[in-house]
Amino acid sequence: MVADDQPHILEAVELLLAPQGIDVDRVRSPQLLLEALGEREYDVLLIDLNYTRDTTSGQEGLDLLARIRDFDAHLPVIVMTAWGNVDLAVECIKRGARDFIQKPWENERLLSLVHVHAELRQALRRARQLELENRMLRAEGMPEFVASAPAMQPVLELIAQVGPSDANVLITGEHGTGKEIVAKLLHAASPRSRMALVAVNAGGLPEGTFESEIFGHVKGAFTDARTDRVGRFELANGGTLFLDEIANVPLRQQAKLLRVLETGELERVGSSQTRRVDVRLLSATNADLREEAKAGDFREDLLFRLNTVEIHLPALRDRREDIPLLAQHFLDFYAAENNLSPRKLSADALRALVDYDWPGNVRELENSIERGVVLSSGPVISSDLLPGHITGRSFQDALLEHNPNASLFDILEDIERRIIIEKLERCNWNQTDAAEQFHIPLSTLNQKIKRLNIEIKKKGKE
Repeated sequence: MVADDQPHILEAVELLLAPQGIDVDRVRSPQLLLEALGEREYDVLLIDLNYTRDTTSGQEGLDLLARIRDFDAHLPVIVMTAWGNVDLAVECIKRGARDFIQKPWENERLLSLVHVHAELRQALRRARQLELENRMLRAEGMPEFVASAPAMQPVLELIAQVGPSDANVLITGEHGTGKEIVAKLLHAASPRSRMALVAVNAGGLPEGTFESEIFGHVKGAFTDARTDRVGRFELANGGTLFLDEIANVPLRQQAKLLRVLETGELERVGSSQTRRVDVRLLSATNADLREEAKAGDFREDLLFRLNTVEIHLPALRDRREDIPLLAQHFLDFYAAENNLSPRKLSADALRALVDYDWPGNVRELENSIERGVVLSSGPVISSDLLPGHITGRSFQDALLEHNPNASLFDILEDIERRIIIEKLERCNWNQTDAAEQFHIPLSTLNQKIKRLNIEIKKKGKE
């Protein structure tokens, strides 16, 4: 990018650099330069120090240099002026410029400066991406993200590249592909990671409460508004807001969402006071928002604001290489959570998992592994402990195959035991809640637990 108020200077720079394969953008004011920085990534900036007629102090350029540093402290800036002197050059270097050149310049020197700083910028960018990817995927406390399949490599590269930025990201993919985990990784990789990541399921908010939940309200704004309420945007101020199922935002509320993204300003419901927020927005959907926009169900201008960058997660059936790794990850997690010894899959169980098409994706795989761990009585999870629709066998067939001499009483008792364990697990091992869901007295459930020799876990899934 070259910035200068004189058209002939802009043209001369482009005529010099373009034949060298260097893509040149041109602007004539500091404001236009700053706007361009928000829309495109540059390897080198070449800026003038004076933009107002009859100004020779260089103060405009020095102020611009400081604002560029605030935007990206690593972006190489070469300053140029026809009124250069040693003192001004030193001041520019102090404020972050990488080099200084006087007009009229020597073509070879200018070409050399641009090439050197562009190469350094690109090398630094690659190094930072690799460092970030390693840190992101291994750091303590980060969400586990199993992704070794070739189909996932573009996803990892985008997360590493976009994570440190402030860009809005639209995460797309089928249900259960891990969109929320990607949002957590993007937040953790950003400069906002020390601030809050506020997640909200936009599809789970009734239209009547959406505005209040997202933007907040003041006391008396409506019948049940007994106190002031802080909305999700304000809770995420300085951090990141993650809106899941963004396609389900009511159409009339999309305009208000767009306004916050464009201006950073909002009003709580019932208030005329404008509040400013600084929020990075991550959103996710399994819908095709472009088709939704064509159908008039989603604002096209809002879509443009949401997907500065789009990260698409492939379905699990398109990354089968990850199934064994994901399965082992969930085996380790749920065995530890239920205070059990380590678990592993039998060969036939693993084969069934790899061959299945997983319409529910990673979430369905996780639930299937959790079920197998909870129902297991030993270290090996065999295929009969997996859901029948995955193995292609009914539960009763699996029992008979496992024990062909089992009596009808034994089969029914085993089925009853497994059903009770599943229900208790879902209720966080709370017998009272499980009895209520079974619609039986607590005493009856306790008798069954004792008769079936079911071990009550001290810690369940939270």
